[in-house]
Amino acid sequence: MPLWGDGRVAAANSGIEPLGVDPEELTEEDLIREMESLHRTRLDTLRHATDSALATHLRRTAELETEYLARHPGREVDPTRLREV
Repeated sequence: MPLWGDGRVAAANSGIEPLGVDPEELTEEDLIREMESLHRTRLDTLRHATDSALATHLRRTAELETEYLARHPGREVDPTRLREV
């Protein structure tokens, strides 16, 4: 599955059953809420969930974040978060 790019909901064409509502159908508020929920449970899922639960978590996170980036291609980058090379 592409992490970012044109294949936003890779599961739709891959024979893998979709997870929840198609991210393209979510309102902005719902998209943010879903991402916040996944990020809140990230460490616990990584450390303690079954392999299949972790795979599902990763797949849904990628779908939602890909949709967010598609909606906000020119998102504002906080200059204080940049690292000097």
